[in-house]
Amino acid sequence: MANLKEIKRKIASVKNTQKTTNAMKLVSSAKLKRTEELAKRSRVYAAKLTELLNEIAIKMQNASAEGIDNIYFKDAKNPKRVDLVFITADKGLCGGFNSQTIKSVNALITEYQSKGAKVRLRAVGRKGVDYYKFNHIELNDEIIGLSAAPDFKTAAAFISDVSESYVNGDTDKVIIIHNGYVNMITQELRMDQVLPIDSANLALEAVSTSELEVEPDDDDTLLNALVKRYIEYTMYYALIDSLAAEHSARMQAMDAATKNAKEMVKELNVKYNKARQEAITTELIEIISGMESMK
Repeated sequence: MANLKEIKRKIASVKNTQKTTNAMKLVSSAKLKRTEELAKRSRVYAAKLTELLNEIAIKMQNASAEGIDNIYFKDAKNPKRVDLVFITADKGLCGGFNSQTIKSVNALITEYQSKGAKVRLRAVGRKGVDYYKFNHIELNDEIIGLSAAPDFKTAAAFISDVSESYVNGDTDKVIIIHNGYVNMITQELRMDQVLPIDSANLALEAVSTSELEVEPDDDDTLLNALVKRYIEYTMYYALIDSLAAEHSARMQAMDAATKNAKEMVKELNVKYNKARQEAITTELIEIISGMESMK
């Protein structure tokens, strides 16, 4: 009977876990819908901002035979100092969401260090911070809470420190790494070089059909202001994209956990019925044996 009680206790425990994982799945699903809408709206703004930057770059390229002479567009083929800004979640229970980002960061660290470059890490999210602190790897900057609740002002302040380091010559290249949202069942690792801006990705040789007119700007005031906003919003959008992917990954993980719990309950019920049948059979044998001995 003690064995039966133990199995019943396990069944009750697994059922409670099943209820919890199912509830977490529903919560993640609701949060995903809201974050997905925010990501869609932000993607439109980011696309227009990139288009405007591209347009101004084309105008400035065509206006100068030497191309764009701006610190944000300098060559970074052989950087000596690289800043990796990576985004992880503040919470777990989302499958391999965080581990994929961390593996990619580690791969980039190995790649750049093999080329003789110094790598500095800037972490957003508790999981990434905890991982590198546990492994005694120095973080140049860290922030917790921003990945769970993206805020433009906070994101802009965080990335502005990185931009300032770039302008001051303390770093030659800045890359943002995060796990991005594709759809409800797919996440995609994304690595965006935000500084210097890769002019190869801008259609500088294209013929512009825009009516936008750019006046000569000796101190690049317009371009610098636009690049600053571009970098800030790239960071903010990466946070939103990462949060949507996190909810998607957690929803899948909790759905899988709920199904596994359901299967485990079935197995435990079969085990319980077998143990109960064995107990009944044993009691019947004892009763019959006792009656036989009394004859």
